[in-house]
Amino acid sequence: MAEAAHIQGSHPSPARRWLRRTAAALAGAPLVAALLTGAVAPQARADAVSKAPTGSSTVAIALDEVTPSAPEKGDTLRISGTLTNKGKETVTDAQVDLRVGPRLYSRTAIDTADRRTGYLPGTDPYPIGGKYTVEIDKLRSGISQDFTLSVPVSKLGLGDDGVYQLGVSLTGRTSRAVYDQVLGIQRTFLPWQDGESDSRVGLSFLWPLIASSHLTAETGSDEQQIPVFADDDLAAEIAPGGRLEQMVSLGRQLPVTWVIDPDLLASVDAMTKPYRVRSGDTTVAGTNQKVAKNWLTSLEAAVSENKVVALPFGDPDLASIAHRGKNVSGTLSHLQNASEVASMTVETILHLKPSTDFAWPVDGAVDPSIVDVATSAGAHHVIARSDSLQETGNLAYTPSAARPIGGGTTAVVADARLSTAFQGDMGNAGNSTLAVQKFLSLTLALTEQDTDQERSVVVAPQRMPTIAQAQSMARALHVLNDDRWTRAQDLTRAATTEPDPEATTKVPPASRYPKKLRRQELLTQAFQDIKSIQSSLNNFQVILTLPERVVTPFGNAVNRSMSTTWRGKPLKAQRYRDSVRTYLQGLVGEVQLVPKSDITLSGRSATIPVTVQNRLLQDVDNLVLRLKSDNATRLKLNDGGSIAEQPIRIGAGHSQSVKFDAAANINGQVQMTAQLYTKDGTPYGEEMAFTVKVSEITPTVLLVIAGGLLLLVLAGIRMYAHRKRTTTGGATGDGGGEPEQPSDPAPDTGPENTEPSGTGEKVDR
Repeated sequence: MAEAAHIQGSHPSPARRWLRRTAAALAGAPLVAALLTGAVAPQARADAVSKAPTGSSTVAIALDEVTPSAPEKGDTLRISGTLTNKGKETVTDAQVDLRVGPRLYSRTAIDTADRRTGYLPGTDPYPIGGKYTVEIDKLRSGISQDFTLSVPVSKLGLGDDGVYQLGVSLTGRTSRAVYDQVLGIQRTFLPWQDGESDSRVGLSFLWPLIASSHLTAETGSDEQQIPVFADDDLAAEIAPGGRLEQMVSLGRQLPVTWVIDPDLLASVDAMTKPYRVRSGDTTVAGTNQKVAKNWLTSLEAAVSENKVVALPFGDPDLASIAHRGKNVSGTLSHLQNASEVASMTVETILHLKPSTDFAWPVDGAVDPSIVDVATSAGAHHVIARSDSLQETGNLAYTPSAARPIGGGTTAVVADARLSTAFQGDMGNAGNSTLAVQKFLSLTLALTEQDTDQERSVVVAPQRMPTIAQAQSMARALHVLNDDRWTRAQDLTRAATTEPDPEATTKVPPASRYPKKLRRQELLTQAFQDIKSIQSSLNNFQVILTLPERVVTPFGNAVNRSMSTTWRGKPLKAQRYRDSVRTYLQGLVGEVQLVPKSDITLSGRSATIPVTVQNRLLQDVDNLVLRLKSDNATRLKLNDGGSIAEQPIRIGAGHSQSVKFDAAANINGQVQMTAQLYTKDGTPYGEEMAFTVKVSEITPTVLLVIAGGLLLLVLAGIRMYAHRKRTTTGGATGDGGGEPEQPSDPAPDTGPENTEPSGTGEKVDR
């Protein structure tokens, strides 16, 4: 090309063109080889490297603090946060600015603005500028830097009361862009109210005290029945700094309605006394009695002036019962029992009477079957959520929470936007700040809606908030604590507010129940297991003289088996039920028949002993021992039948041998079966089988035996007579010589002795 440019208008010869192509080919050969051998690897490496953020996403901006969250006239707005360079190049000559506006007139507008990402020219307002900026000389790649903006509220340009968009941006340069551009932006919301509001919305905020199940059905064998915990995790939650301790500490300063699972109270109360904690195959003594006492004392003080709603004991999963459990006999009776126990538990421990008139399905999701189950346990109010019981009309405002849904039942519809505002990772300061600002803005926007109706709004947050989530909720409620545009009210007041006649009252069908929630439900097998446990418990308790020592802990364990805390944890739920069933079977097996070996009867009549053992620490009664002969012709029992029964009562730690009369007729083996029954005829424990061998006594044998006995008697008489004669002869003789035997010949003494014989001498005839 150089040659062609140098020699204008000339053309290379064919030879020269051939030489040039050859040289190019030789020069490019190594490059071609390299491309052929390694073309894939560089491309793979290039694809593996993610593209670094560019444009207005180059710098991530986190807003860690906005104070005050809802400023008033005369305040200074202070915004603190962190800048992080996510790009590959250093940012230079940058500054942090505050952008205010526009005003957002509805909650839908707030939602739309919240979804925006990146800088939007023409939509995002100009920065305030001036001296209310922060200069950033250099921000290297991957480096973070804190910042703080302070701006008097009077400089924000706020107009009428309402919600304003608030943005913090960073404008700067990089080596690729030598002109100023927005390299990062973060938006939030600023609720603004100049003075008092003419109308306030009633706000009921539920403050849930719910925890996973930790207490087992097992108790100690002592008089106090020392409880046994599966672990000591509950102690960590109620200890200073723990989740439940923080819930009480934060909640006592807030105008909230406490929603409490009585099982939590019962578990902590059990920890105030001696308790045991399972450790492998044994248990160890619990040591957190003081922690438990302090927590209950704090809770009692916190709820003394607030409304308390008690859920059914164990917080049973209403949706699981409605969809999978109600067709298993006995399930609904457990729910009714859990509701009855709830009030008594709260009154005993917190010394106040709670409301038990509310049912709270998971996430407020309802359908007709869930409502039916909730009301079957005595509730007249069902806490639903607005994303389940959705508005079907064209209301331009958010109606009151109370909705009559038929049958004397009221749905208390919690606002979905507000109820889900604090989900997610609130441990991140930026997330928490954004959540607080949005929550406050949504409540103000709700108040600004065009309606003359007095309204009550309910907030039902997640059932078991984390510490960070609870702290974020408390921050937001503290701002509203001054009654600026809301007024605090308890849940009972919200449930009795005059309902809006235009609000929907139609419960959605089962087909609209969220699939995600349905997948988390307890399986039908869980309720079948519970039925089996209850059946065994019913059969066991009737024989006990102190049934309450068993009925109470196992009844509570059955209620815990239906808890909402098992959602999404099928294996843990199964292990809990298995542990309850195994422990109950162990207790049932402490009353049993002692195994018996085969026996032999050698007579027409005999007794057959059967031993019953009671290794429980209480007496047992109301038992019947039934013995059955499989061949009544060969071996009859008692009054001549094949079955005999005797009532059983055995003291604690004792055994009792029960004897049955038997009559044998024919030689041979007879199969016998012993079985314990309760008085209502239900089998108790396993039956025991053994064999009886019958050896019948014939008349010939009896004659032989009688003849032998007669010979023995005659021999005895003969021996006695001989001994008597010998004794008499010795008394009349000379005292010398051996005693005379009956068979000896008479001595030849006739001539010398003419006296008659002695009277004691026996003559052998």
